[in-house]
Amino acid sequence: MKSSKELSIDITLIDFIESLNLSAFIMQALKLMLASEEIQATQEYGNTVSIIRLGFNDHGPVHMRKVTNNAALMLDLLRKAGIKTSLETDGCGTFEDSLLGVMMAAMLHDIGMIMGRQNHESNSALLAYPIITGILNQVFNDDIKKIVMIRGIALEGIAGHMGTLTVSSLEAGIVQVADGCDMTKGRARIPIALSHSGKMGQIHQYSANSIEEVLISAGSEKPIRINVNMSSEVGLFQVEEVLMHKISLSPAKKHIELYAKVCDKEEKRYL
Repeated sequence: MKSSKELSIDITLIDFIESLNLSAFIMQALKLMLASEEIQATQEYGNTVSIIRLGFNDHGPVHMRKVTNNAALMLDLLRKAGIKTSLETDGCGTFEDSLLGVMMAAMLHDIGMIMGRQNHESNSALLAYPIITGILNQVFNDDIKKIVMIRGIALEGIAGHMGTLTVSSLEAGIVQVADGCDMTKGRARIPIALSHSGKMGQIHQYSANSIEEVLISAGSEKPIRINVNMSSEVGLFQVEEVLMHKISLSPAKKHIELYAKVCDKEEKRYL
């Protein structure tokens, strides 16, 4: 059963996609993902492995929903700024095709955590392949060209979200950044409460616990502005070692402004 937090994010995501007035297949695919018992169960077990077994922060259904929301918002900001996606630039797809691929990648990017942290991005792509194929078959009635194209974008986004694989599409780059933006203290609350000894994921827990909010909006100089507000400087680990790392490897880097602020100190601009 979904938590109240998951249901709340579901509503936010559905409302946002509805506000874009896009083709019906976008909402159909989104609702199929949100209703999938297999996706839900895989996300939940992956989070058990992450938090309880390994001592990492949240890699479950709440995290993946937040990343999906982040990714959809950023892709729409690019569209409003007149930036075309890779599928559009390649002349083989539409913005809506790109958006669906990005949302599928974001919703499934960490399901490989059921097998552990090591190589979880490639394991996520492996596990996501049949799930993505099944949903796309329902949505596009076996339109093989459309299915292959959107599935390819989704799998690139999943396999490349950690920056261990060089991605070439703007869509996959957005997934990288959207994942890095989910680093607020809510992700660390449970693992910190459970922690009784030092574990390999502990720096992520404590640094994330100092992040008060991450705001994504239209930038003044570039299409996307990211503001990270934190309660202590330990949160700079998340900004400099996690988020900046992903942005630096992302094809979306040139479209992003990044700012960080610790309490009442002067705001720092990274990009």
